[in-house]
Amino acid sequence: MSLLDRDKWQEIMFALKKNKLRTFFTAFGVFWGIFMLIIMLGSGRGLHNGVNQGMGDMANNAMFMWTMRTTVPYKGFPQGRRYNFRNSDTQALIDNIPELEHIAPRLQVFRGGNGDNNVVRGERTAAFSIQGDYPAYNLIDPVNIHQGRFVNKLDINDKRKVIVIGTRVREEMFDADEDPIGEYLRIQGVYFKVVGVFSSKKNDQQAEQENMQIFMPFTTLQHTYNFGDIVGWYSMTAKEEYAASVVLDKAKEIMKSRHSIAPNDNRAIGSFNVEAEFVKMTNLFNGIDALIWIVGIGTLLAGVIGVSNIMLIVVKERTKEIGIQRAIGANPMSIKSQIVIESVFLTTIAGYIGLTIGVGILELINYFLIESGAGTGMFNHPEVDFGKAIAALIILVICGALAGLIPAQRAVQIKPIDALRDE
Repeated sequence: MSLLDRDKWQEIMFALKKNKLRTFFTAFGVFWGIFMLIIMLGSGRGLHNGVNQGMGDMANNAMFMWTMRTTVPYKGFPQGRRYNFRNSDTQALIDNIPELEHIAPRLQVFRGGNGDNNVVRGERTAAFSIQGDYPAYNLIDPVNIHQGRFVNKLDINDKRKVIVIGTRVREEMFDADEDPIGEYLRIQGVYFKVVGVFSSKKNDQQAEQENMQIFMPFTTLQHTYNFGDIVGWYSMTAKEEYAASVVLDKAKEIMKSRHSIAPNDNRAIGSFNVEAEFVKMTNLFNGIDALIWIVGIGTLLAGVIGVSNIMLIVVKERTKEIGIQRAIGANPMSIKSQIVIESVFLTTIAGYIGLTIGVGILELINYFLIESGAGTGMFNHPEVDFGKAIAALIILVICGALAGLIPAQRAVQIKPIDALRDE
């Protein structure tokens, strides 16, 4: 049977229209299966997007390392000793860890616990967190630069008194129509020139906190506020071909050796491995996707089985018609193809409608999330990957063909003489 055979398509449409209610409920099972699959896939992606947005564009092979009290006595030093990373540690890490890609020493000056304001401009005062950073930090945990620039190498080398301010800092310290670039802020009694304005790439409270920060050159913060050669903590990334855990383990081993920490003191150095958490998150969402496909395809198969059962009933009702076709010379393949195409047509149309409505509802949900501002939480921009949508349609067509095979086989097994006697 040719797909362009007009007479055959008329027969298919006549058969479907003959019992509209039965056709509707048969198609609804397939529609509901593909509709639920699309909604679940979109919801899973929305959850995934929300979690990813919470991390911003942070490198997924990043790691952080900071000092804590020692918990094991060692080389005459008591338990509970405090210590600090130093500038010389930075070079030691660079020299001894070939797997290291980026390293950014950091210092942070928090606003006073008593609520004292530390930033002044004219009659405006406010309290913000001050960060001392290297340019590499913006490669590890990037921010959006809206005006000007980030801290650069010359700022570090020359200990320049320049700062990059968050959007909330700009709103608090400047008028809406003011250009902050080139203006000065007084931070704990020292004037700094604004060279850039940034915003966080994260969401919710994380973004709010980052937008209230001020970045200045690491060396400037050390020199201006008498931190000497103290390093607060390290942000690092591993080269692409290496695991972050390899770099982190080596970094801890080096720091323990340099600061006389017992090799078995695993609590003296705090750390956070973004790569390990990213792998856990990826595995979690892969599991969610697999569960969605299992449930979705199961629901879809239930609808397809319904189509197959209805097609068996249709074949039984059309026994005499099939007998006449066989008697006048119709070959078995022609009879088979008619039943299979009818099944594929029904499942494809129902599935396409389910796919279209499912995608439409996801877009509508996304629109309301954006309009209401709720899309900045753990659920953001629900969507269906184009490849997955195509895969769902292909699965649907295959299932439609399979649903028609059993009824088609039943149809060709009917002997013409028996079919003509059927009442």
